[in-house]
Amino acid sequence: MDARSHCKDLTAPELRLGRRIYELRGARGFTQDRLAAEAGLTKGHLSKIENSKVIPPIGTLVKIAHVLGTDLADLFDNDSVSDQAEAVCIVRAKDRQDVIHGGASFGYDYVALAGQRHQKHMEPFVMIFPPGVEKEVHFDHEGEEFMYILSGEVELEAVINRRRRTWVLLPGDSAYFDSTIPHRGRSRHGESRALVVIYRPQTQAR
Repeated sequence: MDARSHCKDLTAPELRLGRRIYELRGARGFTQDRLAAEAGLTKGHLSKIENSKVIPPIGTLVKIAHVLGTDLADLFDNDSVSDQAEAVCIVRAKDRQDVIHGGASFGYDYVALAGQRHQKHMEPFVMIFPPGVEKEVHFDHEGEEFMYILSGEVELEAVINRRRRTWVLLPGDSAYFDSTIPHRGRSRHGESRALVVIYRPQTQAR
């Protein structure tokens, strides 16, 4: 992956992300070796994430959160007075912020839709797809995923039983799939947007 190493290019949540993973790892008693191994990363790559030299895609963050027994909201927010205990979490359009801008070297933008809510089973985002992605890069992580196309044309590819299958999704089309299957998406023409909801089983702190 290409690192985004200039802090001035990072969003505020991205700047906090590496430090937060480092803090949670320490609080859970994990070494870098253990967290990297259980999340399917190399120790060097995890070190770059913790030092904000690499901003990983959402799929990688889901794996890290799962190993640490927490969720994405906790990776991006360490505010103890959050809405995590509230039955209803409202996020106004004016208060919505990018979580990951540019999605590391992959070009995806992610906008969190319920970032203030902790301890949740679903992670909803608006995903902005780039027109081009690295051909051999696929993502996989625990859980299930739902995608609803808002604008543009998205080409969804999944590897099923070692065979690649591709679908072109138009506005109003949707896809629901097991996210442990290697998958990726790209915009066919210009920028495309989709509502993406990642579901994962509840994890317990270790």
